[in-house]
Amino acid sequence: MIKREYYSVRTGKIAPNEKMNLEVLKKLFLITYNKLSKDGYFQKYFGIDCMDGFIEGELGEDVDSMIYINLRKENLYPIHENLSNYNEDDLFDVIEFLHDHCSKGIDGYYHSWNQCGYHYEKFNDQEGQKHFRELLNPILREYLNGFEVSDSGEILMLSDNGLSTLFEADIPTSDSENIKDKINLSILKFRRHRSTLEDRKEAIRELADVLEFLRPAIKNHLNRKDENDIFKIANNFGIRHHNKDQQTDYDKPIWYSWMFYYYLATIHTVLRISKK
Repeated sequence: MIKREYYSVRTGKIAPNEKMNLEVLKKLFLITYNKLSKDGYFQKYFGIDCMDGFIEGELGEDVDSMIYINLRKENLYPIHENLSNYNEDDLFDVIEFLHDHCSKGIDGYYHSWNQCGYHYEKFNDQEGQKHFRELLNPILREYLNGFEVSDSGEILMLSDNGLSTLFEADIPTSDSENIKDKINLSILKFRRHRSTLEDRKEAIRELADVLEFLRPAIKNHLNRKDENDIFKIANNFGIRHHNKDQQTDYDKPIWYSWMFYYYLATIHTVLRISKK
């Protein structure tokens, strides 16, 4: 795990774009993968290269085929042999697959023959996946603009600086169907790796729909002009409606991020004011 920035990084002698590109990420990933493998975190699903012969795990003997079935890609496994040819999508696919099949060994026995190692018989998937994230996320955060493996095992883009608390903040409502679930789905859609501009537009639209549902509460705390201003962004900039009067000629990657965080923060504000 990366504990802090050391001298050369901290003083700018290693620039951000030099300290983490795809090739560096692959090297750091391999170090982490080897450590997890050595510590038995993949025994449950991938099996054990025992001195007495290979002992298959829950994925069976042909792990390569199981990876193909799940990822629809060839030449990803064994990882050591194919990693150098991975592109970014390949690496992220494999990281997500490994997260789903990482399990902490909690009981077993030591096979002493030729120092074979520990053979686990009982496992805990949740503890294994948590440890996987603890090791991988500090590395992924340093790659390009930053990524992380979520608790559900999806690689997501990090939020813009200072706004990550909006993703983690408690949503103060008991209405899951109309508010909580829609907010969480919108956040996931916006943050997914390789999310398209259309994905982001849909995420903003879904937040605007949540605000529409909350409109009666908004009326209680804002005057009519301020209330209407909240919805002008989505209604006049090609998010919710489609007509010739809308403004669509703007830098969407930049402004979509602003709209998304603006609406997400507004929802949290309205819910908290209403609760008081």
